[in-house]
Amino acid sequence: MRLVPAIAAGSLGFSYGDVHTSRSVLRSLSLTIAVGEIVVVTGASGAGKSTLLALCGALRSVQFGELNVLGNDMRNLSAGRRRELRSSIGFIFQSHNLIDALTAEQNVVMSLQGRFAQLEASRRAATALSVLRLDGRDDAYPEDLSGGEKQRVAVARALVRDPKLILADEPTASLDDVSATAVKVALSDAARLASAAVLLVTHDARIFEIADRVLRLADGALTEINPWH
Repeated sequence: MRLVPAIAAGSLGFSYGDVHTSRSVLRSLSLTIAVGEIVVVTGASGAGKSTLLALCGALRSVQFGELNVLGNDMRNLSAGRRRELRSSIGFIFQSHNLIDALTAEQNVVMSLQGRFAQLEASRRAATALSVLRLDGRDDAYPEDLSGGEKQRVAVARALVRDPKLILADEPTASLDDVSATAVKVALSDAARLASAAVLLVTHDARIFEIADRVLRLADGALTEINPWH
């Protein structure tokens, strides 16, 4: 049986502004990402990388072309179905967006609300934090965490739910080599062991090594590149 791609885009376009000040960032973009595949998108600032993530994550509506995410036609989704789809996606943003009043573990547990009993949710959160080399930081509040630690908590929060799709925006940019390696391993395991599809946008060449493909976004379209040559 042929597997349905996690993401399938064709002739995808998106513009900002109105008819008089329109600025196109995506033009006739095509992209297919298979289940279990890690695809990295790089490109200049303002090229449209974050817009592509927002469209795939049901955070923006499709303007032109076709986009299918986890079997859903993104052109015709109700508001309720969009919320349901987002619950199957693990988002990792440049800004960690942690809740200051909650500990590291509680921030991760928030992602599991309604899915597991408290004890099991705490166990899963502790495991996720350990994988990201945050042992002993479970009870620390964001104000007591370094920038790199906050980002790793955010990664743990995104991955703890075993999402079908992971959308990551510069997940390693603020991390030292040791922390970046922990994030790379966690993302790779999510794809290889849990069959998640990963779409990752970054300027950080350190993460290219876990990619199945590296694509460059320029002039609104994607081209495959070989960053190792």
